Amino acid sequence: WACWKTYVGRPKTCRPRVWAMTVLGNGLGEAEQDEDALVVQEAELSTKRRVGESEYNILVAQSNLAITYENLERLDEALRLKRDVYTGFLKLFGEEHEQTLRAVNNYATSLVRLERFGEAKSLLRKTVHMVRRVLGESDETTLRFRSSYAAALCQDDCATLGDLREAMTTLEDAGRIARRVLGGAHPTTTGIEDHLRVARAILRAREAPPTSG
Repeated sequence: WACWKTYVGRPKTCRPRVWAMTVLGNGLGEAEQDEDALVVQEAELSTKRRVGESEYNILVAQSNLAITYENLERLDEALRLKRDVYTGFLKLFGEEHEQTLRAVNNYATSLVRLERFGEAKSLLRKTVHMVRRVLGESDETTLRFRSSYAAALCQDDCATLGDLREAMTTLEDAGRIARRVLGGAHPTTTGIEDHLRVARAILRAREAPPTSG
């Protein structure tokens, strides 16, 4: 708030005022004051468009706003924004840029949350090998990407046994790398391990022999 109070009296198109809005919105989000963050971030995005901010800065603002929508369970709005961010970075940087690859994963994660597993799998399957090649096996974005892909595989009610085994193998490998590179307490590591527990439970249930009536 201190940063915002410094610039609040300046013209709405004043760039330091816009930057202060960014700081305020991010701070409110980190403090989990999502309703307040939403008001600030929507105003920030509108102002950045009006003052002619760079396409990159607008995409970053959209990405932050999408996270807030998601935190507020406004999942369809979050998905639309994440799709726009992905296509925006794709146009700006190309398909192999790290920002584009992160945006792919963010978009796919929203698809999974909305149980649009087919779309998520198609998107991730097209790019998972590219991510591993461009960023490397130990990169956190790569690990998150593989975790998202495995989640899309195993959470789909139409998943085959082959899908479930692929998901479990993917998560076991990603989990080993994450624990070695990031440590066992890192959120990415714990997220992968959570997905692995779910995948194992689903696979056990599917492989269990039917009980006689």
